[in-house]
Amino acid sequence: MILINSIQGNVQSFDPGARVLDLLQLEWFETGKKIMRRHTRDGREIGWKVVKELPVLQDGDILWMDDHTLIAVSILPAAAIVLKPLSMLDMATICYEIGNKHLPLFIVNEEVLVPYEDPLFRWLEAKGYAPRQEQRVLTNMLRSNVLPHEHGSGTTLFSKILQLTTKS
Repeated sequence: MILINSIQGNVQSFDPGARVLDLLQLEWFETGKKIMRRHTRDGREIGWKVVKELPVLQDGDILWMDDHTLIAVSILPAAAIVLKPLSMLDMATICYEIGNKHLPLFIVNEEVLVPYEDPLFRWLEAKGYAPRQEQRVLTNMLRSNVLPHEHGSGTTLFSKILQLTTKS
């Protein structure tokens, strides 16, 4: 097993030369974990343990390399709600409402991304924000002092409450 406790750089700003690229494929919600044990795409066992400050892994982060191999993070695409606010007021309202539901929020270029939840999607449609559902790599999550209630299962406290109060 290869034990890793720091990020060595990012493939965007590093020339790997003749090294073979081996990817550690992660879901978006795994990028902030302090401890994990996974296998790379080529079968290498990786142990990740961060003792000090918690770095959030980004797509392309280099975790390990030798003269022949480079292991980098690859964040898998996930179902996402994609919004393109038309004004600063729309941006503020959308971000406030999503944040008020304690959902993770991602800003990429001029788009707001949120892991897909049907109740939120329907609410955004009803408010006229024209959300789209797309498969996207969710990276660069906005940091707040509140963590999402649930990761990866597609259900949050908000969606459970809405399911109880709305008809299918």
